[in-house]
Amino acid sequence: MSPVLRQKQGPAATRILGVGSYQPERVVTNDDLSQIMDTSDQWIRDRVGIIERRFADKDELLVDMAVKAGTAALADAGLQAADVDTVIVPNCTMPSPIPNAAGQVADRIGVKAAGAFDLNAACAGFCYGLGVASDLIRAGSAGRVLVIGAEKLTDVVDPVDRANAIIFADGAGAAVVGPSDEPGIGPVSWGSAGDLVDTIYMRDHRYIYQEGQSVFRWATTQIAPIALRAVELAGLQPSDIDVLIPHQANLRIVDAIAKRLRAKGAREDLIVADDITYSGNTSSASIPMALDHMRKAGTVNTGDVVLMVGFGAGLSYAGQVVICP
Repeated sequence: MSPVLRQKQGPAATRILGVGSYQPERVVTNDDLSQIMDTSDQWIRDRVGIIERRFADKDELLVDMAVKAGTAALADAGLQAADVDTVIVPNCTMPSPIPNAAGQVADRIGVKAAGAFDLNAACAGFCYGLGVASDLIRAGSAGRVLVIGAEKLTDVVDPVDRANAIIFADGAGAAVVGPSDEPGIGPVSWGSAGDLVDTIYMRDHRYIYQEGQSVFRWATTQIAPIALRAVELAGLQPSDIDVLIPHQANLRIVDAIAKRLRAKGAREDLIVADDITYSGNTSSASIPMALDHMRKAGTVNTGDVVLMVGFGAGLSYAGQVVICP
């Protein structure tokens, strides 16, 4: 007779307990960029909707930013480092895959002997990480999980490439995920388009390259259905959504996704994140950063139903509905 394997069983539901973010101090305006490349403030505003972004100094590392965002999220949740047992750091810009960011971040925050791993789904990374965190807790494999999307994109962007240097920026955003009596994190709707990997990739293993028009067409036609699928999986209707936080890739893409959702039943007064205007595109950090900024501004409030959707390099994508902490 075969032995019976014991399987742990966690709580039936999870929620976000707190959020936090961090941005470097250095503000880079469009006029600043026009001094080193052929561009202008109006050209950048018209094409991507960005007015300014934040660049980290050379000696400020991705891990440094992740530690600050994670610490802020713990404080927002009213928890100590000892209350967390797992750390996930979605990112695509660590200078080396070994050692990973998560182990270093966990140790510096004070989460000792943590389960710690990085996750690379690029701009969809935070939704991937949040989905994994929720499932780990519900399976009984983790108690509370700290998810930190962090990127130092200035390390991998050619500083005089006006197609990319005007878009990308640095920063980190974090969320603490824990057990809940009522569902606060919906199922993740995710996938990938591996046949399109040549549209965004690291050229010569050094700088980000992307086929801008191809990515734009893909994002504006394919992402809204992913978002709607996340709403369906959560057992809701588009009209139930209070806030939309897409990955902050490009303001025209953000507006196009919102327009398609409204055409499918989302409310006309749907609040749409436009964090890219003053933060730039921070890949896996963009969604949690936007959520934190909107909470602080009072644009989104406790109990609001938030639809998040991310998409990016490798053309991984994910959508998820959460209740704002």
